[in-house]
Amino acid sequence: MGLGALLVAVLLAADLRYSGLETARSVIDTLLTPVYLIADIPTMISNWQDDNIRSRSRLLDDNDRLRRENLVLQGRTQQLASLQADNTRLRALLNSTALLRDDVLVGEIIGVSPDPVRHQLVLDKGAEVDVYLGQALIDADGLMGQVVEVSSTTSRVLLVTDPTHSVPVQVNRNGVRAVAEGVGSLDELAIHHVAATTDIQQGDLLVTSGLGGRFPFGYPVAVVSEVQRNPGEAFARISARPTAALDRARHVLLVFGGPAAKSPVLERPVEVASE
Repeated sequence: MGLGALLVAVLLAADLRYSGLETARSVIDTLLTPVYLIADIPTMISNWQDDNIRSRSRLLDDNDRLRRENLVLQGRTQQLASLQADNTRLRALLNSTALLRDDVLVGEIIGVSPDPVRHQLVLDKGAEVDVYLGQALIDADGLMGQVVEVSSTTSRVLLVTDPTHSVPVQVNRNGVRAVAEGVGSLDELAIHHVAATTDIQQGDLLVTSGLGGRFPFGYPVAVVSEVQRNPGEAFARISARPTAALDRARHVLLVFGGPAAKSPVLERPVEVASE
């Protein structure tokens, strides 16, 4: 033990004082290179695992995260498109109020009747904001219907296309009066009891006449889509397409100040007008 320590001390002193051991140390380092390489194999394997196996795991995790983020972004994009469409409809709705002579209240449709025969909507406005029976409902393009039920916070509207609904109209071009009746189809109204000789043509705009004391005067109702005059028949068969977006509108306008606001509420909320 003491001899070994003495030998080490002598070699260290000789290495510090003389350079004769540099060549021997270089030879020894060269001979030990394979040993260094073998000893470094575990480290190399570990680094390879980090660069490949663990990197692949991280890549899979990143892919999953990116898929989730992409799904969220797609959902937000869809919502953004919906909001943009709503904004467009609202701008059209608000722009239409500049042409109105009556006070209006913006309402939102929150429900639709599940009965395909009954064309009814539920609004988020009720008696607490002075909604009343018989109040006219319009959108940016024309008359939609009238309020038939009112609660404190909601109201129910009967559309002009309901089979039990009718509205007095007149041809905007010449003032000819008629009655537009619902037939149970959202894209059709029937104009009954119009003489075959009456001046009414395809493309004529029908507006509310104000007769009957229910609807204010001058709101678009429908555009005449077909006129049939058969020989031997006293009345023409006339169909019209509603101007309002009955199956697409979400925000609507409740019109205040019409005749129905000043007249007593009828027991039958749906008016069947006649000339």
